[in-house]
Amino acid sequence: MTNAHGTFPFDLVIMLGDNMYGGQRPGDFVKKFEQPYAALLSAGVKFQASLGNHDRPENVSYKPFNMNGQRYYTYANKNVRFFALDSTQLDSKQLAWIDTSLRDAREDWKICYFHHPLYSSARRHGSSVDLRVLLEPIFIKYGVNVVITGHDHVYERLNPQKGIYYFVSGSAGQLRKGNIRRSDATAAFFDQDQSFMLVEIAGSDFHFQVISRTGTTVDSGVLYRQRQPRETGRTLDGDATDWADTVRH
Repeated sequence: MTNAHGTFPFDLVIMLGDNMYGGQRPGDFVKKFEQPYAALLSAGVKFQASLGNHDRPENVSYKPFNMNGQRYYTYANKNVRFFALDSTQLDSKQLAWIDTSLRDAREDWKICYFHHPLYSSARRHGSSVDLRVLLEPIFIKYGVNVVITGHDHVYERLNPQKGIYYFVSGSAGQLRKGNIRRSDATAAFFDQDQSFMLVEIAGSDFHFQVISRTGTTVDSGVLYRQRQPRETGRTLDGDATDWADTVRH
């Protein structure tokens, strides 16, 4: 990531949960986060975390995660509105907040990220169908464009599901080699080494590049922004006439 920042000076890193394994005492944060990412932190790159099932609840107060004591929160970066959710404790209060926050968002892009994938072809965990039942209708109703999750220690890009682009990017810290069981929903995957995603949003284009531990590009392309409900005058239902599902490589 530090090498990539030298040629593509990104200013934001989103964290998809299970941000640390094992001990999570103050010294562990130094050893497992502050030292490995020292170059990026000193360059002013901002990390915005979400929590996973291996993270302690009190990690929301760790200042460099920029969660400000909240399990779920939203923020904007230019024309993108991000929603960091807590998929480990998805209660009625959070669901109501998601509904209201997505409804009120006015940015061109709405990107949700959290730990457990709604869609995944990995053998170890796979799709979190119970969460999908709760979240997907809200995402469709308010025109979420992209959902990025972790949990399964692989990379997978899904074919658009009901008009939404889904990524699983769970192999930056740990890899579960050979764990993908390719399905009809799989557009691309990489499960042979660790990897991370680079993203640049320029107007209505979402450029992505997935880079392996050795620096090899294993997936890349451009996604096109779907029209929002406010642009069509009605709630989108995933009809192909409403959603641009094209990926250019």
